Amino acid sequence: MPELRTDRLVLRDWREADLGPWAAMNADPEVREHFPGVLTREQSEASAARFQADLDQRGWGWWAVEVVATGEFIGFTGLDPVDDGMPFTGVEAGWRLARSSWGHGYATEAALAVVDFGFEALALPELLAVTTATNLRSQAVMRRLGMTHDPAEDFDDPDVPEGPLRRNVVYRLVRGARPSTGQ
Repeated sequence: MPELRTDRLVLRDWREADLGPWAAMNADPEVREHFPGVLTREQSEASAARFQADLDQRGWGWWAVEVVATGEFIGFTGLDPVDDGMPFTGVEAGWRLARSSWGHGYATEAALAVVDFGFEALALPELLAVTTATNLRSQAVMRRLGMTHDPAEDFDDPDVPEGPLRRNVVYRLVRGARPSTGQ
């Protein structure tokens, strides 16, 4: 599995030591504000196991994100094929960080590394990102990546009950639409 590095971050395999902070992140209502609910420790551990299995099998997926200077686990970022049943197909870029890591540019820095990986190592023609219509912070990261939004692609997630989290937006980035960061 390739390890991706930026100036401040390393995107790497999941470790046993990540499970506690990962579970704490997923139990934080602010971190999970744009999801239907928080996760139990067991659900968090199961998701980390799935993420690592995908990394082992494909060589890419949802990497654990660590701050180089401190060795602190702060969340995940990566690429994943769009789930079946969505009104579109492709490979999605995504991220989720612990609240203490918000506001430092880590999400954008990590996402730029996976975008470059997707275009350069995997030769993907396009990447997309999906979030709730209310998740303005993630949408800001998408715009910083050079992604564009077409309101005609907005959709209601059939797996989410009626309410403010059901409406989703799709952002896209075509390979070659922004210069590589060389990371």
